[in-house]
Amino acid sequence: MTDALPASDDSDSPAAVLRHARAAAGWSQLRLAEESGVPQSSICKYECGQRIPRSDILLRLLKVMEAGPAGPTGDPEQRAADLRDRVFAHLREQGFHVKDGAVLAPVQEDKDHLRRLHAEAVATSRERARKALVGQEDRLVARLAAGRAIDPRQIRPALVHVEDYRSQDSAMWRWCALHWSIPVSSGYGRRLRFLVVDQGHGDRVMGLIGLADPVFALKPRDTVIGWSQQQRQERLACVMDAFVLGAVPPYSQLLAGKLAALLTTSTEVRDAFARRYGHKTTLIAGRDPHAQLALVTTASALGRSSLYNRLRTPDGGLAFRPVGYTAGSGDFHFSGAIYDDLAAFVADSTPGGSTHRHANWGSTTSFRNRREVLSRAFQGLGLNPKKMRLHGVRRQIFLAPLASNFDRWLRQEDSHLDWATRSTEELGQWWRDRWALGRAASATGWRSFDPSSWRLYT
Repeated sequence: MTDALPASDDSDSPAAVLRHARAAAGWSQLRLAEESGVPQSSICKYECGQRIPRSDILLRLLKVMEAGPAGPTGDPEQRAADLRDRVFAHLREQGFHVKDGAVLAPVQEDKDHLRRLHAEAVATSRERARKALVGQEDRLVARLAAGRAIDPRQIRPALVHVEDYRSQDSAMWRWCALHWSIPVSSGYGRRLRFLVVDQGHGDRVMGLIGLADPVFALKPRDTVIGWSQQQRQERLACVMDAFVLGAVPPYSQLLAGKLAALLTTSTEVRDAFARRYGHKTTLIAGRDPHAQLALVTTASALGRSSLYNRLRTPDGGLAFRPVGYTAGSGDFHFSGAIYDDLAAFVADSTPGGSTHRHANWGSTTSFRNRREVLSRAFQGLGLNPKKMRLHGVRRQIFLAPLASNFDRWLRQEDSHLDWATRSTEELGQWWRDRWALGRAASATGWRSFDPSSWRLYT
């Protein structure tokens, strides 16, 4: 995530010193573990800032690398070969299998295993946010509810639209998202972010919603809508993708994840989209899409979803319709120190820093995004970018219509949308009566939640 606050750039921290020294030596974490006797899992936590090494351990790690063979030579071919070896070692350290020197074998679909695969990327995101958030953590923790202070009968959900990326609400959104078990990206292009708060308990934070531009081509979605390429070009601006949906404790234990999902289809979200993006000329295409939010898409975080596939609206219909699975590709498995190594390789080997950035994005020569950096790096290493991104974690795709005729309208067959949205108040009451009160009576673990247990840094 890079929306709200600057990322940490503390080059003097033990994590940064160790990362930079290892990159300069051209060593993998696995090799450093073998040579130093320090467990690879500990080295990973040191580099991601999850743990701070004792001074004697840090000194031992640095001396081992100093005493070892010289790092990458000035020979470009040798440097590429060394980096290619580190890429494969990095993948194996995470539990992936490399097939034929390039293809990642699909991983098993056990959710605990998938969380472990994301652990390094999550730790890296937290460390990069440290400098911006550590001084605010007391205030952020205070906005969480203690379980013992909650009366489920008095919960009154509301939405707060986070519009100012420099605000305390924005810091709260970002800090909460850092607790997710998978890394949260900033999303593409246009973005809408919301805090779900409990007006019945002093506006304590209940959950998060994050919407962003969808990908242009998504076969399961496009098949259901049935639109042509031209229709998609003209109406894709009326679709957003939920890249964050979830609840924070103690509300998460009262099934408030279902509430956050329901609220993406609320009238308040629809209205926030209209205020922010309706009838707004897009930067790249230079057109006025007369945008109305007709459809929200999302994908389960870890394989098949147990949340969206049974989520009912007050009229008994499914709020989210399952339509298929992703292909299992992405870049989460190239986070942390290995990404820094790949980015440095691209910067050094790309003449003039050329990039695929659109001219309307400004005169900077920086690369467009992580995907471009990785694609260029893999090409330079003689690896197939598509195969290297194929991690095998297939996510289930869902569509949440905001209008009963969303598909016909997106195909430009209907001239207006037949809205099916409800207010946050109505959806909040439905969630409380349908799920929260029953869960509160049948499980009591939520009562023991202490907000201080959620601290990341202090």
